Amino acid sequence: MIKQLPISLSGAGKRDVRTQFAALCYRVRKTKVQVLLITSRGTKRWIVPKGWPMDGRTPAESALQEAWEEAGVRGHSDGRCLGIFSFSKDADDLGEFPCLAMVYAIDVDSLAEDYPEAGQRQRKWMSRKKAARLVSEPELARILRDFDPRLSP
Repeated sequence: MIKQLPISLSGAGKRDVRTQFAALCYRVRKTKVQVLLITSRGTKRWIVPKGWPMDGRTPAESALQEAWEEAGVRGHSDGRCLGIFSFSKDADDLGEFPCLAMVYAIDVDSLAEDYPEAGQRQRKWMSRKKAARLVSEPELARILRDFDPRLSP
């Protein structure tokens, strides 16, 4: 496992940091890799869980927390960043601005029925290929298509 240091956000607001941490949640069933996509709350587009850096947590720990809050995922990460994708974030008070999301693989142990954003989003297991077709961001689609946890780093 790669050792990451926690992030310190002292003096920084969430809107000052335009990097988010994303969770590529996966499982392997009968030799097939499946990934979990969720819908966004507003437009109901298919996305991966992601959110702002969290003070005192590593990027992978932040991604894992977002996976819990947005999809009810319990799992673990080896801490390696799989890649980065860009997207536009629409904040009511700031309008639209560019963001980057660093993606971390989350090996899913279980899915909870009761979690913070249950009822606000749909979640669905699917193949990497189908997930790549459903997401809007081309870089995320490539990360999803190329991801294979069975291959050594």
